[in-house]
Amino acid sequence: MAVGTVMPVVAAELNGLSLYAWGFSATLIAGLLSTVLAGGWIDRSGPMRPFLIGLATFVAGLAVAGVATTMWQFVIGRAVQGIGTGLAMVAMYVVVARIYPESLRPRVFAAESAAWVLPSLIGPAVGGVLAEHIGWRWVFLGLIPLVIPPTLLLVRALRGTAAPAAAPRTPGGGRAVAAVAVSVGAAVLLYGLDAPGWITVPAVAAGLAGLVFGLPRLLPAGTFRLRRGLPSVVLTRGLLAGAFMGTDVFIPLALTTLHGFSPTEAGIALTVAALGWSAASQYQGRSRRPRAFFVRLGAASVTAGIVAVTVALQLGGWAAAPAWLIGGAGMGFAVGSLSVLLLDGSGPQEQGINSSALQIGDMLGTSLVVGIAGALVAAFGPGRLELGLAAAGTLLTAVAALGVVAALRLEART
Repeated sequence: MAVGTVMPVVAAELNGLSLYAWGFSATLIAGLLSTVLAGGWIDRSGPMRPFLIGLATFVAGLAVAGVATTMWQFVIGRAVQGIGTGLAMVAMYVVVARIYPESLRPRVFAAESAAWVLPSLIGPAVGGVLAEHIGWRWVFLGLIPLVIPPTLLLVRALRGTAAPAAAPRTPGGGRAVAAVAVSVGAAVLLYGLDAPGWITVPAVAAGLAGLVFGLPRLLPAGTFRLRRGLPSVVLTRGLLAGAFMGTDVFIPLALTTLHGFSPTEAGIALTVAALGWSAASQYQGRSRRPRAFFVRLGAASVTAGIVAVTVALQLGGWAAAPAWLIGGAGMGFAVGSLSVLLLDGSGPQEQGINSSALQIGDMLGTSLVVGIAGALVAAFGPGRLELGLAAAGTLLTAVAALGVVAALRLEART
């Protein structure tokens, strides 16, 4: 919750504005590989070991980012965090599936979002205060001792989440190759978009080739054709995550650069959105309305929020906070409901693979959209940042609108 607030300070101190978007994209691209590996691993052995290894890797990434002396070192630290996050997040979904009955899953995911309330209230603001008065490094280093106690509390519960007796021997080799192709392809594609001169075209072509080869092997069949059911669940999640996070990461940059906000003040807009996310998630978790209703409501709200915040950033800084509340609420309505739809459509032996597909859509959508929006902003340059942000806002609105279309196809034909 604090990284977005401190990223302008990190980029300025490490002279890394050209790598600004990579501070986010590297985490997500690295998470793609670990997410794929985690899916089959968890289906075969249960979630305990991947979860604990994921948290340990995440802590190592915090340490690397916290002591970085160059922007590239910082990006590497963020990538290591992504590897740990991918392992832990897939494991978390499987833990929910194996412990809680279907009737309680909406409330479980609402409770998981409620755990964001304290970080939402203090994360961006504390990140801003640390960046201004102590140093941005403590946003990363200060988290390390906070991860250990809750991890120890989880160990006993995780012992009861072994794999089903009939767990399949999922084909890990082919998926691993596809994951490498997608991860490398996404990285090369984003590098090509940022690279000047002749290298752009071959890099973009190579990146697209990696994605075209790998994604059909990692996502449900028909995902990019908007096939009804699980494929559209995965696609909707990826589009909404990309559109929302693509907007979220540039709000602090716009507020601090265009409107003279301090990092602490810029964090308020992110806090408001996160609180909207948590409140909307609580509401959908206790409602008896169909999950598809909340996904469609959320997709429309995210789209409206992006339009509102894009206009607000052109007119004045403080208007961005209430505008982004709409987008945050949209994600709160949609994300938990999409998670429930995914688990409801997955058998016990498919929970790891399908949860992995959901996370792949989430991470890939976010990394690509953030990276492409970052390339747009960089192409306009610091002197025309306002125009660059307007162009990025237009792209992000289009991505969210496509998410609305995908949300209309969540139910499988009977």
